[in-house]
Amino acid sequence: MSLQDFQEVRFPLAIAFGAVGGPERRTQIVELASGGEQRNGVWAGSRRRFDVGGAIQTLDELHDVIAFFEARRGALHGFRFRDFTDDRSCSPDQEPTAFDQTIGNGDGTQTEFPLTKTYGGVVRRILKPVPGTILVGLDGNYFSTGWAVDTALGVVQFDVPPEAGVSVTAGFEFDCPVRFASDRIEASLEGVSTGRIAKVELIELVDPLR
Repeated sequence: MSLQDFQEVRFPLAIAFGAVGGPERRTQIVELASGGEQRNGVWAGSRRRFDVGGAIQTLDELHDVIAFFEARRGALHGFRFRDFTDDRSCSPDQEPTAFDQTIGNGDGTQTEFPLTKTYGGVVRRILKPVPGTILVGLDGNYFSTGWAVDTALGVVQFDVPPEAGVSVTAGFEFDCPVRFASDRIEASLEGVSTGRIAKVELIELVDPLR
C-alpha cells in the first residue's frame, strides 16, 4: 500500500478538531446526445481530504503546524490524523464494542484478519487503529487474549486460527493515514498572538489494492 515513509505520529489533536473535510470519490460522467448520461466510478473506494488551515487560531498553533510540517519534510512522510467525524467502529457518540464490525469468518487455517469498517455495504480498510482501543469477538463472545494487533497495518493476528464458520468481529478507534497535499505553507501574522495559514490540505493515503 502507499504508506511508504510513513511516520507513526499524530497531527495535533486540538487543531484536528477544527478541520473541515471528509470523503471524496471520482466519477466519470459522459453526457449523451439524448440528454441522458453514463456514470462510471473511477475509484473503487473513497479518499479523504481535510483542510486544517481554518482551525489555526493562535500563534502557538501556527508554530506547531509549521514545526509538524517541517518534521514530516512537507509531503514526503505520511502521518496519523484524527478525523473526529469518523474515528471509530461505531457511531461517533458511542463507545466501541467487540461486535461492531464483522472482519471475517474463520476457516480453521486463517490467522490474520484485516480491520474493516462497513458503510451501507461499502467496505473500508482500516489501516491505522489506535493502540489500546481494539476489542475482538468470536461468534458473539468477547475475547481478551489469544490475539494481537499490528497497529501499523491494521491486522488482527490470532495465536490459533478461528474454527471454520466462526464469525470474527472487532471494535476500535482509528486514525486516518494522511500526508500534506502540498510542499508549501503560506502563513501570516495577524496580531501579537494570532497567526493564520489560509489553507493546509491533508490527503488520505489509501490501499492501492482496493
